[in-house]
Amino acid sequence: MRVLVTGGAGFIGSNFVHYLLNERDDIVVTLDALTYAGSRQNLNGVLDHPRHEFVEGSIRDINLVADLINDVDAVVNFAAESHVDRSIEGAKPFVATNVQGTQTLLDAAKDTDLDRFLQISTDEVYGQTLNGQFTEEDPLHPRNPYAATKAGADLLAQSFQATHDVPVIVTRSCNNFGPRQHPEKLVPKFIQRASAGQPLPVYGDGSNVREWIYVDDNCRAIDLVLRTGDLGEVYNIGTRTERTNLEVTEAILDTVGASEELIEFVDDRAGHDQRYALNTEKIEALGWEPRYSFEDALKLTHDHYIE
Repeated sequence: MRVLVTGGAGFIGSNFVHYLLNERDDIVVTLDALTYAGSRQNLNGVLDHPRHEFVEGSIRDINLVADLINDVDAVVNFAAESHVDRSIEGAKPFVATNVQGTQTLLDAAKDTDLDRFLQISTDEVYGQTLNGQFTEEDPLHPRNPYAATKAGADLLAQSFQATHDVPVIVTRSCNNFGPRQHPEKLVPKFIQRASAGQPLPVYGDGSNVREWIYVDDNCRAIDLVLRTGDLGEVYNIGTRTERTNLEVTEAILDTVGASEELIEFVDDRAGHDQRYALNTEKIEALGWEPRYSFEDALKLTHDHYIE
């Protein structure tokens, strides 16, 4: 395939570009605006790959996007503003990129012969659950501006599938971590702060629960859905590996070899969801399962950032 990867210089997007070029024979076109979350450095080793083309630009540029989509078989849309705290401080860029940017891509895709349009989403669109697991059929109840814009993009993409026959598939994954993640995120932030002997600010009492997945496992899942998923469907991607934020913090301190005295409890984040959990039977039926345990993945992530 010839695949357009938007947001391909960001965290998950760049890992997916590396994955495709290393594991597949696809031709990859990477589109990224190189904002604070995207960097050419994330594509070191593949920027000059003979099957790779890098284009600097925005998914809101309709002329650029139309030209690129006309020349590919599939689109995988990672491009997004993704940091919850930033969305609470100001939602405007999240609406612009996550909703309007997705709309621009879909507008460009609707009159083409595109085979696949894969919209990359998040478990946060479901909101919180104190018990059980979310299935793909559960309603969306986002509780922060970031999650709301991702939910809007999901619904917009699905509406284009229904009304314009755009070949949309949606994936919703749990919390990713691994190489190339922006240092404002919990795992790289705490690894680097703990390594420097700096305090680790934990929201509230640290009891909020998240599922965690190593980014390579998510890339494999996305690739599987891209090739074998059913059009119009949603696929949850999770590991059933739940950890409280405090447990993740303690695991990082143990991996780094730092004292738990560095933990510093701070005021909780506004609208902080208590727990996310995904039912993943649907993607497991395609033959996917995670390869990395949380502990092994954390060790690999630690080694990457320390190096």
